[in-house]
Amino acid sequence: MRSIILILIAATLVAFNQPSPVMKGFQWPEGVPPPTVKKQPKEFIAHDDKRIDDYYWLNQRENPEVLYYLKAENTYLDTLMSGTKELREKLFLEMKSRIKEKDESLPYKDNGYWYYSRFEEGKQYPVFCRKKESLEAPEQIMLDQNLMATGFQYYSVGRRVVSDNNELLAFTVDSVGRRIYTLQFKNLITGVIYPEIITNVEGGNIAWAADNKTIFYVKKDVVTLLGYQIWRHELGTDAAKDVMVYEEKDNRFYTGVYRTKSKKYVSIYSSMNQVSTEYRLLEAAHPTGEFKIFEPREENFQYSIEHYNNKFYVLTDWKAPNYRLMETPEEKTGKNNWKEVIAHRKNVFISDMLVFKGHLVLSEMKDALNQLRVINFTDKKDYYITFPEAVFTSFPNVNPDYNTNILRFSYTSMTTPASIYDFDMDTRQRVLKKQTEVLGGFKKDEYTSERLWAVARDGVKIPVSIVYKKGVKKDGSNPLLLYAYGSYGASMSPSFNSNVISLLDRGFIYAIAHVRGGQEMGRQWYDQGHMFHKKNTFYDFIDCGEFLIKENYTTKEHLYANGGSAGGLLMGAIVNLRPDLWHGVIADVPFVDVITTMSDPSIPLTTGEYKEWGNPAQKEEYLYMKSYSPYDNVEKKAYPHMLVTTGLHDSQVQYFEPAKWVAKLRELKTDNNKLFFKINMEAGHGGASGRFDYLKDKAWQYAFLLALEGKVE
Repeated sequence: MRSIILILIAATLVAFNQPSPVMKGFQWPEGVPPPTVKKQPKEFIAHDDKRIDDYYWLNQRENPEVLYYLKAENTYLDTLMSGTKELREKLFLEMKSRIKEKDESLPYKDNGYWYYSRFEEGKQYPVFCRKKESLEAPEQIMLDQNLMATGFQYYSVGRRVVSDNNELLAFTVDSVGRRIYTLQFKNLITGVIYPEIITNVEGGNIAWAADNKTIFYVKKDVVTLLGYQIWRHELGTDAAKDVMVYEEKDNRFYTGVYRTKSKKYVSIYSSMNQVSTEYRLLEAAHPTGEFKIFEPREENFQYSIEHYNNKFYVLTDWKAPNYRLMETPEEKTGKNNWKEVIAHRKNVFISDMLVFKGHLVLSEMKDALNQLRVINFTDKKDYYITFPEAVFTSFPNVNPDYNTNILRFSYTSMTTPASIYDFDMDTRQRVLKKQTEVLGGFKKDEYTSERLWAVARDGVKIPVSIVYKKGVKKDGSNPLLLYAYGSYGASMSPSFNSNVISLLDRGFIYAIAHVRGGQEMGRQWYDQGHMFHKKNTFYDFIDCGEFLIKENYTTKEHLYANGGSAGGLLMGAIVNLRPDLWHGVIADVPFVDVITTMSDPSIPLTTGEYKEWGNPAQKEEYLYMKSYSPYDNVEKKAYPHMLVTTGLHDSQVQYFEPAKWVAKLRELKTDNNKLFFKINMEAGHGGASGRFDYLKDKAWQYAFLLALEGKVE
């Protein structure tokens, strides 16, 4: 501990005595040693394979020596990046200036009220409001998160659900950042917040019954952070008397509860990501009744349901990897009663459905583009909503009303700010209701986006979405930031990011590699990028980088990579596989210690992800994971410049994974490149909770990239 304290003091003194950087070509402060941390070997043996983890002890969150080490890393970062202070402030003010500080979401109507949120100038958090019947009616503030967050370093309001009689609000809050919420209630007529508080709940899973007094919620295991029990609470009663209505016994499944759009049912779902699902239903008018299974779970069988009149629509991968749409009578939900409505297609992935009185809307993914397909229930005719750009993202917005022919959808591209349209599904006329205002002089026609296709080493074409400022020459001299995620079947659709403008205006190109592991090209895209095919994700990203160099968008000396969480694992893998390809890498909250984490079922998210990464108890799966696990494959060699981030209270990727990784990299790397570790001591996986605090984190990252380019202005 003493050595760490001395490092802290020494680094702080250097920070105060460093001269201002030379503006013409940034120079890093010299003679500042990086933090060191003791080695305390711990031996792991599995399948006759021995691993030695010298830094396992860093998982002791409350150990003062651990905390001092983390603070020493922050001090080292502050010291070495001291010359970018003015740049960081400039970047922060730039990004903030593009945000309309006083803004309001587009109102939507539900059960007689218009709901919206608004931001006040200078405030970090939203104010949640509603108006009765008319937008001209007096405003009622349901929750002011700014007032609620007073005195907290982190504060997040989760789910907000209003009772059927419009009088009661159930809401969840997290004041730590670990995604363990408390459930509270407010009387919207009197403004009184009820004294009862239910702790350790899921933030996004609450559902009112139709009696305006019963609510269902999900209890969390405080160790694994898995939601595993559904409880019933009656407002005004002691929470200790709540009734558990369901317990998920298989810890590989995530569990949730919600009210169907038709309002007729309360539904409990259990889901193992991309593997299996199961739903249970209870009529909302009979909250003390028994939940009934819609269709029992099976391995490699998924479905989702939507209630409509006297039937259910079922979106399923049953004998259809890219999903197909089925329907079944309300009283006969077993799959032997399901009838096909929309057939499976090999080149189109159906990701979601939305039911209206006269129309069905499907969200489909084809060639890495989101598309909206509208089907008329009366004449069975269908069509796709058309869009003007070649690279875009479209998806349904808030659509709570059944009895309407108006679809509200969102549209964006890498050059078009988020836009919300009301679309008449009969006449096909659309009205732009709101487009996010981008201030600070942004002009869309000054930027260009493209869709490129890189060829991977196995011949598969990988889509790449790219944006840059017009006038950029493809002569290889441009700095380029390449981003990807590539896990869990999550598709990274191209969308507008006002923060990136700060890089584009300084000559950067920004690109998204739609690597395997997502579902941009259908279910097979995911199947080819997880479990025993996980390395395809890493190879795809590397091959996209090589492609962009070959096509003269950049060179190795100007190529940068970024990914977070599971995308941080991708960053860890690519610096082990091809450290020479990248000039710099930003790994946000990275999942890098695959074997150790997946071997410990007490660590949050572990058991639910055996089908994503593998179960180390199985020898073949263990050995494959070990072959790419970033922490286990750090070697004595040169690595690129790196910035690694984490949050002390991270619930998804525990802080000690990147902490151990950085310590091991410091020990073994043979280069003089910069290795920085930035720890948010007050937040979790998502970083800072305030809209402006988040921009400060982003300014650090952009300053790191620009410093490496010598562009500290």
